Amino acid sequence: MTVSEVKGFGRQKGHTEIYRGSEYTVDFLPKIKIEVVVGDQQMDNAVAAIIKSAKTGKIGDGKVFVSKVEEAVRIRTEEKGEAAV
Repeated sequence: MTVSEVKGFGRQKGHTEIYRGSEYTVDFLPKIKIEVVVGDQQMDNAVAAIIKSAKTGKIGDGKVFVSKVEEAVRIRTEEKGEAAV
């Protein structure tokens, strides 16, 4: 699992701020990006847990993208596939 502080925007767009008397449009908003790699058997439960934790019902809740990982290799032991996850 990796958690990153990122910037972006969706439907909520940006906002304006005043700095030293000048108005600026801030297009990107601070966000949190979570990347999780799980085995096929755990995918539905992982997606459900993320939605349950993140859902507020308001614009900006985010999205869950599910994509295939073709291969995983643990460098230290050279395990491959789900054993490496």
